[in-house]
Amino acid sequence: MSHLSIAKFGGTSVANYPAMVACANIVIADPNTRVVVLSASAGVTNLLVALANGVDSTQREKLVGEVRQIQENILTELKNDSLVRPEIERLLNNIDSLSEAASLATSAALTDELISHGEMMSTRIFIEILRELKAQSTWVDVRSVVATNSHFGKAAPDDDLTRKNSDNVLKPLIDRGELVITQGFIGRDPEGKTTTLGRGGSDYSAALIAEVLDAKDVLIWTDVAGIYTTDPRIVPNAQRIDTMSFAEAAEMATFGAKVLHPATLLPAVRSNIPVYVGSSKAPQDGGTWVTRDPQPRPTFRAIALRRDQTLLTLSSLSMLHAQGFLANVFGILARHKISVDTITTSEVSVALTLDKTGSASSGADLLSNELLTELSEVCTVKVDTGLSLVALIGNDLHVASGIAKRVFTALEKYNIRMISYGASTNNICTLVPSHQADDVVRALHKELFELSE
Repeated sequence: MSHLSIAKFGGTSVANYPAMVACANIVIADPNTRVVVLSASAGVTNLLVALANGVDSTQREKLVGEVRQIQENILTELKNDSLVRPEIERLLNNIDSLSEAASLATSAALTDELISHGEMMSTRIFIEILRELKAQSTWVDVRSVVATNSHFGKAAPDDDLTRKNSDNVLKPLIDRGELVITQGFIGRDPEGKTTTLGRGGSDYSAALIAEVLDAKDVLIWTDVAGIYTTDPRIVPNAQRIDTMSFAEAAEMATFGAKVLHPATLLPAVRSNIPVYVGSSKAPQDGGTWVTRDPQPRPTFRAIALRRDQTLLTLSSLSMLHAQGFLANVFGILARHKISVDTITTSEVSVALTLDKTGSASSGADLLSNELLTELSEVCTVKVDTGLSLVALIGNDLHVASGIAKRVFTALEKYNIRMISYGASTNNICTLVPSHQADDVVRALHKELFELSE
């Protein structure tokens, strides 16, 4: 088959009956889409995670009841649910007994087994919805394809074995012209146990399947019609980006934009398979293609905003001409497992913003008293909170002339605490007071994206 597309629908896209019907219609309308990867219906995974953490019987009944209700709301809309209902009942009973086991003793393996039920249910129901729309499809247990190691909760795929499985399981179905419906996020370890691929796992599954089937593209259907020049809730004039590079998408995702994280699409990135992002609610609105080398590549691509930043300013007169000061400071930060985001230095001081995305706590909580005490032995320490990082993302920013003038002109009314420019050819970061962050984004967008039209 010349053009093979792998489609992935996220949790909000399969949240309820009307949403699922919209997805089914997208699949039916595109004869190139031969493999469909689904997430669990929105809300289900969170409920299953809560159950996997072990809860008492009253709480368990309540949570299982909520999972049941989400499925029930879809089943009742089917014209005939007699084929799928027994299977959903079986899966719900499984969830009940696995949850009971978790209340006695939790384990990572048990958690993955339990969580996988969300995707099992959504895919079974989706097949019935396709059937009602007169489309035949084949259900495949993705565990028979995606082979992983035993790192439960964040398993890494075994690419060679996955390709072999795909040749045995998926290839024959696709060669026969079947439409395959399968699950995202799930795999199987060498012992036959269920594993999950971690956050963004369904995107990873879709990309992995695209790679082993040598597909032409991956279509990620979500709740937004592509990727925008900035958050449309802040700037109603934000424009959709028609094509962008994996590198640009990575920059945007790193700076907290709700954009595909290319790490979750690694197989597509390394095999140079284009990825499309569109809205399952409004497929006609178009979307964004993410590719390795899109043309044209404008100087300015997008603006991302990351709130709740902490600025640490470390000053020491003895830093002047002294060796080892920075090494010492970074040594202390490393010992306390603090990762630094952006940094600027002067003769006698260094200012850094902290990256707290990896932790649940806010930046201020990262700074333990022990850490501050240790730092204050080598320098004076000042901590500022209530700041936001505005990242201007583009291409070859280090060689384009006149950029600084345009950026500073747009920002002249605002108090800028720090600027990081030159380390990356793809971004310029400015640190601003949080209460001004939205205005700064609007001012930059106006100057760089709206006036240049």
